[in-house]
Amino acid sequence: MYQTYYKSPIGILEIVASDKGIVSVNFVKKAKTNKHSVLTKKCSSQLKEYFARKRKRFDVPILISGTNWQVRVYTELSKVPFSHIISYQDLASMSGSPKAARAVGNAVNKNKLAIIIPCHRVLGSKGDLVGYEGGLWRKSHLLEHERC
Repeated sequence: MYQTYYKSPIGILEIVASDKGIVSVNFVKKAKTNKHSVLTKKCSSQLKEYFARKRKRFDVPILISGTNWQVRVYTELSKVPFSHIISYQDLASMSGSPKAARAVGNAVNKNKLAIIIPCHRVLGSKGDLVGYEGGLWRKSHLLEHERC
């Protein structure tokens, strides 16, 4: 496994990859020693472009892990375009289980590919900021970043 640390405007992101794809992108408090690969460098570059408002979609290869349900939710969530927001209910419907908003929330909470699989674009049913592993202030920042 390889890891690269990217200092984003909202904190340090740890990018972890295998030889086949990006495995995780998570917020961490402190960077450790980098063990770069072509994929971690490409992901870091794409994140830099995203934060510079030069990229709206990621095309780095990713490896989505989780239960079949989680993978289905992440696949649908990946289709939500830049600057669009949806509710957990919307995502449940998109995932083929319109009554499973709570289960969608549980799946989204386990997303290992922050920003790349845009869980920050999912809001509560009343449009409120809820449930972001990186902290609600980061979710708010990402949504504001995408509005510009």
